[in-house]
Amino acid sequence: MSVDIDFYELLECERTADDKTIKSSYRRLAMQFHPDRNPGNHDAEAKFKAISVAYDCLKDPQKRAAYDRFGHAAYTQQGGGGGGGQGFEGFSDIFESVFGEFMGGGRRQGGQGQRRGADLRYDMEISLDEAFHGKTAQVTIDVAAHCEVCEGTGAEPGTHATTCPTCAGRGQVRAQQGFFVIERACPTCHGAGRVIQSPCRACRGEGRVDKEKTLEVRVPAGVDEGTRIRVTGEGEAGGRGAPPGDLYIFLHVRRHAVFERDGTTLLARAPISFTVAALGGEIDVPGLDGEVTTVRIPAGIQSGKQLRHRGTGMPVLNGRGRGDLVVEVVVETPTRLTQRQRDLLAEFRETETGEESPQAEGFFSRLKGMFEG
Repeated sequence: MSVDIDFYELLECERTADDKTIKSSYRRLAMQFHPDRNPGNHDAEAKFKAISVAYDCLKDPQKRAAYDRFGHAAYTQQGGGGGGGQGFEGFSDIFESVFGEFMGGGRRQGGQGQRRGADLRYDMEISLDEAFHGKTAQVTIDVAAHCEVCEGTGAEPGTHATTCPTCAGRGQVRAQQGFFVIERACPTCHGAGRVIQSPCRACRGEGRVDKEKTLEVRVPAGVDEGTRIRVTGEGEAGGRGAPPGDLYIFLHVRRHAVFERDGTTLLARAPISFTVAALGGEIDVPGLDGEVTTVRIPAGIQSGKQLRHRGTGMPVLNGRGRGDLVVEVVVETPTRLTQRQRDLLAEFRETETGEESPQAEGFFSRLKGMFEG
């Protein structure tokens, strides 16, 4: 159960309140909800226990600092960060028991103490083409599945589980811990509320066995690196009939030879000759959908200039439409020239005035001015 009520809210004071204010607020609320003033009122009793736990935390500088930093995680069994310090031992049990009662979580009654099965993770690698079109893939996993012999009950066929004699089927036992009465999972049935006298020999009473399972999973078009697909109920089976967990498939997209991706935008770097860059022209870019996109190159384009073609990028995941295709122009300088080509370039150089290359002219003018200055 997730408990998210705030200690400060519970004591009706600000997070910046000093010790005196917190103490005063606690005393007022404690008198209001004290069991002696509210005989037979279980809600008032639960509220009284809850504010007592909150005050026990906030009156202690060490505990309050941990709570301010980590919140309730500082006192739960899984809480890292501040829960393991000196003086915190046993506080987790108090916290979970009291606040479970106050928030209405209640107790895990017979057979309901068994937790659902664990979730599983599977990492799948796909190509950019598969991310574009989507695909149906087969996934093979090793999983703890319901035992078919006992049908997940954990009891030998022909027998059944009986009520736990220790907790009378409640799955919880009570113990006095200082001011509080704490409920913990029954040590005999481990919270299940029932015990099995004749365990199933196939699963040894667990209600589940390890097996290999093959699933068919649909990967939708438009998925990206890190996209998570949830397959409900295909995780590990819960013990003794408890519901199964889920399977989470994390997708990883391989690098493409031509395209890079940024969300729904596809980026391609297209080399063009210096004559096309100077005179203008067109280039054809084959897309992942098999269609060819014609991109117009304006005359005088510079290397690094990006040209956007809308609606020809990646499809929108679980939506309509597509992103854009961005073509980054890379002007390629020729390295293998015939004598005729060299002569033509030499003739062009003789006729240059500097106006043909404004960026170069501006750069050298600034450089000259710097030295003259």
